[in-house]
Amino acid sequence: MQNSAECIVIGAGAAGLFCAAELAKRGKKVVVVDKGKKIGRKILMSGGGFCNFTHLEVTAQHYICHNPHFVKSALARFSAWDFISKVLEYGIPYHEKEAGQLFCDNSAKDIVEMLQAECMRYGVTFCLQQSIEKVAYFPREQYRFHINSMEKSWCCQHLIVATGGLSMPNLGVSPLGYQIAEQFGIHCYPPRAGLVPFTWRESDKIFSELAGVTLPVRVRSENGKFFDNKMLFTHRGLSGPAILQISNYWQANEWLEIDLLPQVNFSDLVAKFRQISAKMQLKTLLCRYLPKRLVELWITQETIVTQLADRCLADMNKQQLIELEKWIHHWQFLPNGTEGYRTAEVTLGGVDTEAISSKTMECKTVAGLYFIGEVLDVTGWLGGYNFQWAWSSAYACAISI
Repeated sequence: MQNSAECIVIGAGAAGLFCAAELAKRGKKVVVVDKGKKIGRKILMSGGGFCNFTHLEVTAQHYICHNPHFVKSALARFSAWDFISKVLEYGIPYHEKEAGQLFCDNSAKDIVEMLQAECMRYGVTFCLQQSIEKVAYFPREQYRFHINSMEKSWCCQHLIVATGGLSMPNLGVSPLGYQIAEQFGIHCYPPRAGLVPFTWRESDKIFSELAGVTLPVRVRSENGKFFDNKMLFTHRGLSGPAILQISNYWQANEWLEIDLLPQVNFSDLVAKFRQISAKMQLKTLLCRYLPKRLVELWITQETIVTQLADRCLADMNKQQLIELEKWIHHWQFLPNGTEGYRTAEVTLGGVDTEAISSKTMECKTVAGLYFIGEVLDVTGWLGGYNFQWAWSSAYACAISI
C-alpha cells in the first residue's frame, strides 16, 4: 500500500530537517525518509560535537560553485541572523569561537533537538532505516513521484532531495542524490573530498615526527588562492584550518606554497636582532618564532638551517639570508593526496546548479523535483558556511512550495 504526502524529503540531515519543518509549518503534509537509525547524525559530529552552525559574515565569495552567483538569492532570503533568531527562540546558548564562527556552548545535540522539535510541532512524519531503491515519475498524476524501498512505498507531489555528500562514510552515506539527478538527465560534477587533510609523500614522512605541532601559516595553491590560519602536523600529513581550507582549491599533483612565518619578514627580523643581539645564534632566533621541534628537525636533516644553526646573526651574508627566507616563507609542499572521504568534512562537486532554479531549488526540467544542501555543486569554506547553505537552500525550497 502506498503512503501519500504532498512533500517527501529524502535525507534527515541539516537541510532536510529544516526544509521539512518549514514546509510543515506552512501546512504541508511532509514525510522525511532516511536510511539511518537516527536523524541529524552529521550535525552531531560536526564542529567537534559542538556544531559550527553558521558564520556572522556570509557572502557568495565564501562558496565554491561552477556558477558563482547561484547561492546569492537563497543566502539573501534566509541569512545567518535568521537562523540565529531561531537558535535564540529555543534558548540555545552559543559562542563565537573564532572571528564570526558560532558554536553551541553545550552540544551539537541542541541543534538536532531544535530541528526535531520544529518537525514534531508541525506534524512531520519520519520513516527511518529506509533504503530507497526506485524513484518513478508520472508527470500527469496528482502524486507524480513514486518512491519505493524494500519495505514501503510512497507517492508525493513534491520530492526534495537532501541526501548530502559522500563525506563521513561511516555514517552510511550513499550517492543516491546524484543517482536521482542522473536518472532525470541532470548533470553532476564528479564528487571529491573537501575540507580534508593532506597526506605525506614517502620523502616527507620524516615530518610525521612533528605530529601535534601547530603554527600559524599562510598557505597558497597554484591558482593563487591563499588562507591565513593554523596548520597542524599529523602522523599522516598536514591538517588544521589553513590546510582544510586550501584543500578545496587543490588539484592532484599540484604544489602548495606555505609561509611558516607569515606575521613577520625573516630578513627584517634578522636586521632587528643584529642591532640588539648580534651574537645570537640562528637556531635561538628561529626557536623564538617557530616551534622548537620543527627547528630541531630541520637541523638534523641537512638543510640550510643545519649549515647555519650555530652561526651568529652578525656573521650571515646576504645570500644565506635569501636562502633562509625562501626556506621559511616559501616552503614548497607537494601532497601525496588527501585522506579522502573518511576525514573530509564536505563533498565538492555534485548536482549541476545550471539545472536548478536559484530562487526555488526546483529542477528546471522536472516539475516538483528539488535539490537542497550539500548534494548540490555548492561547497562552503570552513567556519559554518556549509550549515548556512543548508538552512538557506532549505528555506528557499520550502517557501517556493
